[in-house]
Amino acid sequence: MAEAAAPTAAQAGIAVGTCSWTDPALVRSGWYPPGRRDAEGRLRHYAEQFPVVEVDSSYYALPQLRNSERWTERTPPGFRFDVKAFSLLTGHPTPAAALPADLRSAYARARGRGGGRGGAPMDPALLDEVWRRFAAALRPLRETGRIGSVLLQFPPRFAPGAAARTALEDARKRAAEWPVSVEFRHPDWWSADHHRETEALLRDLDAAAVAVDTAQGLPTSMPPAAPVTARHAVVRFHGRSPSWGTGGKEDAYRHTYTDAELAEWLPRLRAMADRAERVHVLFNNCCADAAVRAAEAMRRLLDEGEDGGEGEGEDGGRGHPGRVPG
Repeated sequence: MAEAAAPTAAQAGIAVGTCSWTDPALVRSGWYPPGRRDAEGRLRHYAEQFPVVEVDSSYYALPQLRNSERWTERTPPGFRFDVKAFSLLTGHPTPAAALPADLRSAYARARGRGGGRGGAPMDPALLDEVWRRFAAALRPLRETGRIGSVLLQFPPRFAPGAAARTALEDARKRAAEWPVSVEFRHPDWWSADHHRETEALLRDLDAAAVAVDTAQGLPTSMPPAAPVTARHAVVRFHGRSPSWGTGGKEDAYRHTYTDAELAEWLPRLRAMADRAERVHVLFNNCCADAAVRAAEAMRRLLDEGEDGGEGEGEDGGRGHPGRVPG
């Protein structure tokens, strides 16, 4: 009897994609074919190549209902969007102009009292309203089964401690109706002293721990921890630039992954897929077409079933290319 073929990445529950489909550098790279370079054509073409994408523009401004409707119309059933939470919702510096006009006065008053600065609490009523509008705009994606998760990416100053735990619990309550993924940028969350506690906290919150690939050996390096703390799991590949955490966008994310670098993650990804219902693998090395090429390479390696290395057991793009949330 012939040996059964190894399952493809999709069959194994692993979906590979990128952290944007309209990043200006990608659009300029020529990856999109002629005739498919307008807003509709780009998304339709991307969705023919990959089953998942991250919406990054929602970090810079609240998403719009009409865009969610268009994204639903332009993608096939089964396609998934991971949506990054608006910057204000995760304690990042947020300019007043990024909020709807009718909320700016309340925001200015809150900032005048110190809210939102250096981790100071923001007005709960304002956060409730921003969360309400964020969720309402994504309703078409939810109703058509196209939401992968809402990504809560916290800033580097968000260190482990009682205040951070309270903020994380508060954010999870406000996002109770959504699957949630959490990415930390402070290395202590996954240090030997805090790893077990962090994993338990996210499991209690039913939030997926976002595993990351970044350059190692830097003060801002995040360890490649890959625990599974919810029914879904997410891995974000940021590249391995030595300017990670310090340089501008072009420097911090400039990296072309080799097959050997990607193969380091194959055992981890398969281990995650054994424990989670679905794993989203997203590439954020957003210079030219580097992210889509890395995603294609990762999918090929997964489908080949060869480890090749060792490891532990109307816009969805970047609204402000000069800023680097990642």
